[in-house]
Amino acid sequence: MQKQTIQLNLQTFSLIIGFMVWVLLSSLMPSIRDSIQLTAAQVSLITALPVILGSILRVPIGFYTNRYGSRILFIISFFILLFPVYFISVANSFLDLVIGGLFLGVGGAVFSVGVTSLPKYYPKEKHGFVNGIYGVGNIGTAITSFGAPVIAAMIGWSSTVQAYLLLLLLFIGLNIAFGDKTEKRVHVSLSDQIKSVYKNATLWCLSLFYFITFGSFVAFTVYLPNFLSVHFELSAVDAGIRTAGFIAIATFLRPLGGWLADKFNPYIILMFTFIGITISGVILSFSPTLTLYTIGTLSVAVTAGIGNGTVFKLVPLHFSKQAGIVNGIVSAIGGLGGFFPPLLLTAVEQITGHYSIGFMALSQFALVSFVIVVWMYYQDEKNIEKQIIENTAEAIMLTDKKRVIQRVNPAFSRITGFEPDEAIGSTPVILQSGKHDNTFYHAMWESIDKYDFWEGEIWNKRKDGNVYLQWLTISAIKNNVGEVKYYVGIFNDLSVAKEHAKI
Repeated sequence: MQKQTIQLNLQTFSLIIGFMVWVLLSSLMPSIRDSIQLTAAQVSLITALPVILGSILRVPIGFYTNRYGSRILFIISFFILLFPVYFISVANSFLDLVIGGLFLGVGGAVFSVGVTSLPKYYPKEKHGFVNGIYGVGNIGTAITSFGAPVIAAMIGWSSTVQAYLLLLLLFIGLNIAFGDKTEKRVHVSLSDQIKSVYKNATLWCLSLFYFITFGSFVAFTVYLPNFLSVHFELSAVDAGIRTAGFIAIATFLRPLGGWLADKFNPYIILMFTFIGITISGVILSFSPTLTLYTIGTLSVAVTAGIGNGTVFKLVPLHFSKQAGIVNGIVSAIGGLGGFFPPLLLTAVEQITGHYSIGFMALSQFALVSFVIVVWMYYQDEKNIEKQIIENTAEAIMLTDKKRVIQRVNPAFSRITGFEPDEAIGSTPVILQSGKHDNTFYHAMWESIDKYDFWEGEIWNKRKDGNVYLQWLTISAIKNNVGEVKYYVGIFNDLSVAKEHAKI
């Protein structure tokens, strides 16, 4: 229990530091523009660049966390971050900011460390909530968005950036001292892991969901400070406070999303999530006043935050043996979801003079995701039904209304000796023993036609010719207008049961 608590706290605070560094440029951009001349397009590129490396690196970092453990990955990542942070602090040109911003993405990539490592310490029924708690590390973006402009106003943006070097050094030391040296390692080939999952449609559906939920979170995080300053003429500090509020709401609702996914069907939670984002995108697309814009933005924060926690409940459910690589791929695509919107919104605004098309695109992507979630929900329900049928001890035989066999389960083959391909397409006549006359079968079907049900003892014959006694139940399955579509027969071998009773 103590190891669980230490690792959850250490890795969550490490993520906070990583995300604090990740959004340094976007949070300080209004102050940086006072000393370095930048166009709107250059600002969009600089603020979006950290997302690229922060997304791409999530795949190998998730994989190598499984191989070497979270302690090593956090230490190496924070060492690497020391260099771009210092380089940005002495930058004096657009090119300097581009180079530093690109490698700043390592701060966002460390997200894959915890979502891969922490589930090793907890049972599956708590994975959603635990990953949600770890996701609170997103609050690091809020801390920087709010705190960095305030500090920069007092000591300058360059000195503010350099202060982050101390935080990185501190957490390098904490991970060296308290990181788990005995974390369970998984040694598998990266190519083998990718080959085992890349054809799985569920992986790409989950990636799309995270592309929308986390992508919108990242996009608004890097986009809001400069947008609020330029479009609504707010001060850098005021824009930072509002952005921090957005981040805080989305971040603290992430554990709620994980908890809801643990308690209820996560697909239903995602349905509400994407409907909410769809409506929010429509509100924002009409270029509203600051009040309506705030409402639309905060509704994105609520739905995206819950959605973020829900998606990472589904990953270990579907990919328990490939969690590292799948966490990396899903989180990478989610990060890329935050790269394109700021560039798209800027391009749309320069062409049309407003942002409506960009926000409407967010709405439509969310609507498409909603449709896919509904489809996955019903596929999941069908899969559960299939497993119930396949694993039921009693034999199950499904026929159409003409009594032609359409489906049988493994227990049917075990009891009767007929394999599925031998039974399907035939009729139940293949099971008749010859011990019952036509009057018996006529009375049986008369009962089914009248009451939609019949049950009783019946002698049937196996494939090898042996006759045995079974208890058979036949039920009629009707559609919503009362027409019989199928008959389902459920039976077990009474002769075996009686032999066991003698023993």
